[in-house]
Amino acid sequence: MSQSNGNERLGIAGSGAIACGLARAARGKLDVIMWARSDDSAARAREDAGEEVDVSTDLSALADATVVVEAVVEDHEVKDPLLGDLGKLLHQDALLASTTSSLSVEKLAAASGRPEAFAGLHVFHPVDKMKLVELAFSGATAEPARERFFGLCEALGKTAIEVPDVPGFVVNRLLFPFLFEAVRLLDVDGVTPESIDRCMQLGARHPMGPLKLLDFVGLDVAASIGEQIGVEIPQRVRDLMAEGKLGQKTGEGFYEY
Repeated sequence: MSQSNGNERLGIAGSGAIACGLARAARGKLDVIMWARSDDSAARAREDAGEEVDVSTDLSALADATVVVEAVVEDHEVKDPLLGDLGKLLHQDALLASTTSSLSVEKLAAASGRPEAFAGLHVFHPVDKMKLVELAFSGATAEPARERFFGLCEALGKTAIEVPDVPGFVVNRLLFPFLFEAVRLLDVDGVTPESIDRCMQLGARHPMGPLKLLDFVGLDVAASIGEQIGVEIPQRVRDLMAEGKLGQKTGEGFYEY
């Protein structure tokens, strides 16, 4: 495991962008071990997270972690069984969290079998650069566990803010209606993605315009979050998705990369 100067031993269940970003943020601060579903995913994670982070395809490698953060696809059908397996695997006093950005923390906590030690720990991409963590708790989460989750975020160099367990929490609940409204503006003659983004950068001091941000997040991810929070997905987003144009990760979305 990577060298630690913290008290927690961090396990990360997942190997995607958020999982690897969390591992990079924790390097040199906490002991870290990651779990990946396949050898190919593990190889990519080792390259992305860095040599200091141990990566295993054996879920039991996380058994000695004092806190495990699940970071797999945003789908109850995928998250719930994994959380249930982790809940049975971990020591009694271990914490368990999910990086969900839009699913019910109460339901995820119930699926884990240990709601008293569970939290939604919503980090933002790129994790090693974004300061905010939205912390959402189950109604059953015990006070000592809440304090440890805040301590974990502090050890990671993050600012944790407790948010209500509502779809999208605070940031996404406010952000995605705005992003999708920017897409609808493209139906007005003469408006371009560049002009919309530049207006918001110069007029609202946003570091990235809304359409560029949608490309960065991924249109498929954005649509999934929109559906979870009950926001209508613009047809233009659905059309781009149907063409396989999901943003930066596919080389084209509202922009070409």
